This record gives sequence, C-alpha cells and structure tokens, in this order.
Amino acid sequence: MTTTTILGAGLAGLTTAMMLHRDGHEVTVLERDPAVPTDRPWDDWDRPGVNQFRLPHYLLPRWWAELRAELPDAAAAVRAAGAVVINPLAALPAEIRGPDRDDDDRFATVTARRPVLEAALAAAATAAGVTIRRGVRVVGVRTDGRHPVPRVIGVITTAGPVSADLVIDCGGRRSALPAWLAAAGARPVAEERSDAGFVYYARHFRSPHGRLPEIRSMVIQPYESLSVLTLPADHGTWSVVLTTSGKDRALRGLREPATWSAVVSRYPAAAAWLGAEPISGVDVMAGLEDRLRRYVVDGLPVATGVVAVGDAWACTNPSLGRGASFAIIHARVLRDVLREVGAADHDKLVRRFDEATAQVVEPLYRATNFVDTHRLAEIDGDVAGVPYRPDDLRWLASKALFAAALRDPGALRGYLSISSFLNTPDEVFATPGLRDRVLALGMPAPQYPLPGPSRAELLDAVTALPHGAETSGHCGRR
Repeated sequence: MTTTTILGAGLAGLTTAMMLHRDGHEVTVLERDPAVPTDRPWDDWDRPGVNQFRLPHYLLPRWWAELRAELPDAAAAVRAAGAVVINPLAALPAEIRGPDRDDDDRFATVTARRPVLEAALAAAATAAGVTIRRGVRVVGVRTDGRHPVPRVIGVITTAGPVSADLVIDCGGRRSALPAWLAAAGARPVAEERSDAGFVYYARHFRSPHGRLPEIRSMVIQPYESLSVLTLPADHGTWSVVLTTSGKDRALRGLREPATWSAVVSRYPAAAAWLGAEPISGVDVMAGLEDRLRRYVVDGLPVATGVVAVGDAWACTNPSLGRGASFAIIHARVLRDVLREVGAADHDKLVRRFDEATAQVVEPLYRATNFVDTHRLAEIDGDVAGVPYRPDDLRWLASKALFAAALRDPGALRGYLSISSFLNTPDEVFATPGLRDRVLALGMPAPQYPLPGPSRAELLDAVTALPHGAETSGHCGRR
C-alpha cells in the first residue's frame, strides 16, 4: 500500500483519488479552497481556485465510459445528483442521423454544471473512504536531501508538513509544481507552450418547464469568425458559449448581455437556446494556453516521488471539452503503472509513468493542439478577411468530415467518434468506403456549411445595440 497525497480536489484529483483508493492505496486529497459542497452547489458553492468553475462544461462520451468502467459508484452518484444522460447522436433529427445502429449507445454521456458534477464526485470520494482536507494550501515540496535528483517525500502546507510516499499534482492549469521543484534544487522541467488565443463568452439558462431545447446540430458549431457551443446540463439548465479570437477586438462587445443575445439569435442552430430564463450574466474567460510539461528531461527525472496528472501535466483549449477525459485516462495510466512498479522504486516509477503518458495520453494532447492551432488560424483569417488555406491535408480532411457529417450518417458517426474521444482520425478514415464519401460530399462544401451570419452581418449585430443596453430576463447568479 502506498501513502499518496493528491494536490487538488477538482475532477482530476477526485477521480485519481478514487481509482487509487479502490486499488488499496491510502489517499489524502489537499484542497486550497476552504468551502465544502452543499446540497445546492450551483447556488451556494464557490471555488475561487478554479477560474472556470462556473463556466460551462461538457463531458465527452469517453469520460462517461471510463467513469462507468472504473468507478461505477461515482457514476451512480453523478446520476443521482441530477446529471442528465444524453446521446448527442440520438438527439439529432432522424433525417441527419439516419437509421439507428447497434453500437450507437457508445455515444451516450452525462451532462451537468461543474459545481453539481464536482459536488457529486466529492461525495462519492468521501463515501469511498478518501480523506479530503479543504482549506489547506500547499506552498512547497519536502525532499529527503539524500539524492542528487530531489526525492519528494511530502509537501509543505499552511497547516504544516504532510508526508507521502507519492505526491500527485492535480492542481490544474495553475499548478506551481515546477517552481516548487526548482526551489528544492531540481532541474527545470521541459515545457511547451502555445497561446491558444481564444476568448469565451458564456451564459447559463434555466427552463421553467425543465425541458432542454431541441438539439439541431453538433455541440461545437464552427462559423465565420467564431464557434458556438450549445451545452445541455442538469435540472433543466443549459449554456451557450461563443468562442472568438483574442485578437478580435470588434467582438468584445459580446460582454454585454443584450449584444451577446443579439448575436446568438443570428445562428439558427443556437437561437432556440435563448428561450428561457438567464441564470448568469455573460461570463468571460481568456488568457488560456495549450501547455505540456515533461518531468523526465533528457532521459532523467527532474525529481522523483512526484508526478503530475491531467491539466497539471498538459492543458488545452476547453471548448473541445477534453480536459475531464484527459484527466480520467491519465489517472488510469497512473494506477496501472503503480500496479506494475510501486512507489518504493521511486526513480523507475517516474520514468515508467513518463513513458506510459507519452504512449497513451500525449497523442491525445497533440491531436487537440492540432485542432486548436488550425481553428484559431482560421478564425484569425476570417477577422483579417484572408481565407485560411493551409497545406495540411489532415486539417482539410477534418473540415471535409464535418461537412460530410451533415449529409451522411456514416460520416456523422465518424465525426462524433473523433470528437467524443472514442476513435482517432486514422481509425475513422480506415472505415471501408468512408474516405470516398467524405471526399465526394465534404471537399466541395463551403468553408462553413452551417447557416449563420457572415463576418459583416456579425459585426452589424454587435454594433446594432447601444453599449450597456439591458437584456430581458435575469442576469447574475441564482
């Protein structure tokens, strides 16, 4: 049995904790935010340590499949908390999805607002026997001082030192682990950064009848100059997100609720999602980046006794909804490595975890970063009035697949299996006959096949209302 200390009680920390506890490890989770979940998490619970806590979340079918397989009690707790089971394929009109197929249930997932989801997972972790200490802020790591490569034996907190055989950083995008290791004498970690450059303008709604809007298209809808996300949630709530480029100053008026609503109403697939009571203002998030950290550099660990999981290891554009899936896959990788190696062999453990991460999780990060890079360049091209015409055939194939998915049920399932994190593009395009259908249907399609405003019409919608105009309905938290 390994004594493990997990830093962070978010989605990554809680799923990692439950997986390791189920394997017989002694697990303590340290969380810097002092507040505890209530039975009304959306109304009463706040997590200032998580900047996206109240922003929309989407859980991919891959996450739901992993949770049900690895942590069935946690999956049951999520459902009991009000998370809604949806199938993004089955929800589409029959003329788009075609006849049902035997394996269509693989696209099923659940959806809930982040406070509701995290409260359910926290309750499941506590019920399973995981210790969660809230209001404990980690300020550094402890090392044994006997090894040329620092061996971490615990952490330094505002409540005193905490010892551990293995420290697992699940501190998310804001993780300070590299700085703590440097202060302990470790070599610098290897880090890749690219500015994702997106800005998110999001709003939550609640139906007075508890019914979700009609789903008319995919969750993520690319248009000229921006993307629209329509996200069902729990208890008759949902959210709509507009994703723009940080360089697009002309769209900063989307901060205004009336302007935001005027713009969303121009998109037929999203306009119906406005017909309910707003339960938030326009929440804005920006300044995010795609980032990957390696803790084994030139074949040598920068430190042992510590690993990073989920966003603390690598983070990407949240509009693709892949963060939770990254985290639960990464947690499973760590659990399997601990079964193979054990924490006592601290050097081998860190090396093997780095190898397994590179084999299993890093390709998923690379694929996500690929989409981020091209989509941001495409949006910036729209803003500049210069059509984006890259030579990368993979991007052209992905664009063609999306267009073909609107007209071909097989292409639709291929597109959803990629966006759901169930299959890779190579696996999808290996489907007999699919490549030819995508080429025939998708390559001649317009750059943006869904109906929506042009750039000029979008700018007209943004400037049509006076600055500071009020919108109908309630703005702010309820």
